[in-house]
Amino acid sequence: MSAMIKIKMAVQFSLTASLIMLLSGCMVGRDYIPVSEEMPSVWNQPLSAQMRNEPNLPVRWWDIFGDAQLNHLIELAVANNRDVKAAFSRLEASRALRDYTTGQYYPSVDATGSYSRYQSSKDGVAQTPDEPDAINLHSAGFDFLWEIDLFGKIKRSVESSEASYQASIEDYRDVMVTLLAEVCRNYIDLRAAQTRVAYAQDNIEIQRNTLDLTKSRYESEIAGELDVRQAELNLANTQAEIPSLRIAETGSLNRLAVLVGQMPGTLEKQLGKSQPLPFIKEKIAVGLPADLLRQRPDIRRAERQLAAQTAQIGVATADLYPSLQLTGTFEIQSRQLGGLGNIHNKTYSFGPGLQWRLFDANRIKNTIKIEEATTRELLAKWESAVLSAAEDVENAMVSYAQQTERKDSLNNSVNASLRSLELVESQYKSGLTDFQNVLDTQRTLFTQQDKLAASQGEVLKALVRIYKGFGGGWQVDTVARSSEKKNHTK
Repeated sequence: MSAMIKIKMAVQFSLTASLIMLLSGCMVGRDYIPVSEEMPSVWNQPLSAQMRNEPNLPVRWWDIFGDAQLNHLIELAVANNRDVKAAFSRLEASRALRDYTTGQYYPSVDATGSYSRYQSSKDGVAQTPDEPDAINLHSAGFDFLWEIDLFGKIKRSVESSEASYQASIEDYRDVMVTLLAEVCRNYIDLRAAQTRVAYAQDNIEIQRNTLDLTKSRYESEIAGELDVRQAELNLANTQAEIPSLRIAETGSLNRLAVLVGQMPGTLEKQLGKSQPLPFIKEKIAVGLPADLLRQRPDIRRAERQLAAQTAQIGVATADLYPSLQLTGTFEIQSRQLGGLGNIHNKTYSFGPGLQWRLFDANRIKNTIKIEEATTRELLAKWESAVLSAAEDVENAMVSYAQQTERKDSLNNSVNASLRSLELVESQYKSGLTDFQNVLDTQRTLFTQQDKLAASQGEVLKALVRIYKGFGGGWQVDTVARSSEKKNHTK
């Protein structure tokens, strides 16, 4: 190749590169502006005596229960839950898609190689007087295609895929928040069911002793047979409650096993022994409404989905303008296989190509309208997510305050029922009251104790709903955060 040809090629390449650099600075579509919502400074529900404002909510909020078994279950769930594993797989797929999209910035280069044997016709386009010879042709080389991002289509695509990847991280975190709350809720249901069983068994023992007393009085002709039959009825009714409570207990045990990634029934030995409900000794910490936007994963996910969709408007808008591709090939061609090693048998071509969808403008504009409408839809969904989050916390705070009051009243009622039972049994033995008062008092005691256990569980579950409402707890899992950090340091 002569020096003059090389100079011409260098000039042509420099001009092409300069034109590309000049045009690639254009960007169509709208730049995403992060959305915001003006949140109230305080909650509509006044803080009860059991609550306090805390600017930084605890990450391990379940530690407030002070239950080692619950903490162990949460560690197992974070490590083994199948929904969490599925969410992480979706996160990995989203990251790979983002990296794939980023690859559009760079040219695609393909190695090529071929062999052909060609026989031309003596009566074809090329006129030859004699019988033409067959030709063997060997070739090896590469070709490339480089789309120049003139109007930001690739950049907008990368923006969209990056935001989608961040949304998948928030989706992973949202699954984690739900998992933590589900483990706590089912553990509370388990302990509440066991407490209700314990109360039922205590009342069965009381009622069995009363039945023995009525039988003794009947045999001594102090009381009638009616007292005996009513005592039997009362005992049988209380015993009939046990199977339903056992069903609830087993259901909670099996659900907990699945949540921690184990087969149903595997936790029965570990958790089957009755334990009391956790007791909260300190005031609970609650955040402010603005904390929802900062911490709650479903809101953060909705915002990232909106950002991804906003970038799609730019992707669609870029189709209104021409696209530029730089293409080229380089091959070694030879009629003999050994000739592929000779650089002088080279053939090459390169140059820019322009494509402009001039007659598709109407369809492209309608595509842009679709993307803009979808963006408005996602904005409305983000706003709805913010409102729903505030609703969740407000309702949970009301539930916690009211259930706490109900629990305290039921506790007073149980204490009064225990004292009433002592008095009425003493009076019955002394013949100062009839057996109906004994029956009524025993039934009231069992009912109030059962309500108290259920209410204690509802108080704790309302607390779980408060912390789930704030979206806390996902920080304990470092998988997504380490993945994100690793990705940014590439």
